[in-house]
Amino acid sequence: MATLKEKIGYGLGDMASSMFWKVFSAYLPIFYTNVFGLDLSVAALLFLVTKIWDAVSDPMMGIIADRTCTKWGKYRPYLLWVAIPFAIAGILLFTTPDLGETGKNVWAFVTYILMMTVYTAINVPYGSMLGVMTENSDEKTVFSSYRMFFAYTGSFIVLALWEPLCNSIAGTSGKLTYEPTAWQTAMIVVSVTCLALFLLTFKMTRETIKPGIKQTSIKDDFKSLLHNGPWWILLGGVLLFNFFGAVRYAVIPYYFVTQIAEGATLSFLSIDFLFYAGIFFTIGEIANMAGVAVATPITFKLGKKSTFLYSLFAIIAICIAFYYVPTDSTGGYWTLMLLQIACGIFTGIISPLVWSMYADISDYAELKFNTASTGLIFSSSSMAQKFGGAFGTSAVLWLLAGFGFNTAKGAVQTTEAIEGLRLLISWIPAGIAALSALFISIYPLTTKRMAKITEELKERRNG
Repeated sequence: MATLKEKIGYGLGDMASSMFWKVFSAYLPIFYTNVFGLDLSVAALLFLVTKIWDAVSDPMMGIIADRTCTKWGKYRPYLLWVAIPFAIAGILLFTTPDLGETGKNVWAFVTYILMMTVYTAINVPYGSMLGVMTENSDEKTVFSSYRMFFAYTGSFIVLALWEPLCNSIAGTSGKLTYEPTAWQTAMIVVSVTCLALFLLTFKMTRETIKPGIKQTSIKDDFKSLLHNGPWWILLGGVLLFNFFGAVRYAVIPYYFVTQIAEGATLSFLSIDFLFYAGIFFTIGEIANMAGVAVATPITFKLGKKSTFLYSLFAIIAICIAFYYVPTDSTGGYWTLMLLQIACGIFTGIISPLVWSMYADISDYAELKFNTASTGLIFSSSSMAQKFGGAFGTSAVLWLLAGFGFNTAKGAVQTTEAIEGLRLLISWIPAGIAALSALFISIYPLTTKRMAKITEELKERRNG
């Protein structure tokens, strides 16, 4: 059995990754368009085109990690080796150079590709560690729950503090500042924090499981992956789930800037607090943490597949409800908050299941195809996260441009632009979640089947 120290240590790694990823998801689109100065269509192209490289770098990193052999294990050493480049790349990403339009475009493409490459180099091995820390399928879900609890804790912290931190550095208050230096300095603070968290993860964890087979060729690994039906099904479902999340995260800052009055407040226990995108994100992260907390007992009762599917059904209904909420009254603001909490809980329930199900697929591949390709399989989770994020962000920016959204500060939006925002926060993500549910409904690795796979693998590894 794994120790509490290992579970907490493993969770700290995704706390670091998620602090970066949530800033990217929530604020990088508006940074590029309103701070850095990219055109909406150029920013959309940036998010999409760079995924071509991710299609190569993610599986490449999985292959490299699978073939790494050190005294620290296969995957764990990358937490030590890549932590500093990870922090530096984040700072460069949020740096606005004093260049012309062409120079800034080049800078944006180069630094974004660099950041995603470094993110892959640390996150693929980190995720793959789940497959070699325990052989018990249920304990993998526990590890995943710790991972996602700490991930949402990091997300909560960074989303709660990002706007106040940027505004404090810029010496402003109220609406989010567009001062480039403030954004860069805020990212320095986040980067140093993440560096420390990754080093703690390296120190507090260990790899304990070695596959009961010899390393196969790259060709065999890819061949087994391409014939792995459960992997294809989960990949489709997870990619669409990440697509759903990216659409919601990308549109919320635009939604608040346009739909929520400046200085809007809510009162709770006789305390007034500002109602802005950061607090909306933060409440969602707290709800995500609550979802993670109940994910394990629910999953033990219903199974991973059923829990995933029922949560998606709830998310679809919640998203549709967003369309009908008025945004010009305190009652409407509270309704938005309650829907955000509900959506966050069910999203939080799903999150640890994704990583646990990839670990199950790794065991399935080892048994069926006799391949030790944990890193390659987990690289697909990173690829799905980045592809879903890129497609979602690009779709939002292109749709905003198509609806005639004006990115100028204080601009009055057209009826079509406002309607587009309402659709982007409601019916559109609901439709994406419905497509994800179609994939998960045919996922074949049920609890009963995984129990049999685990037992057969245990006999092989100990034989």
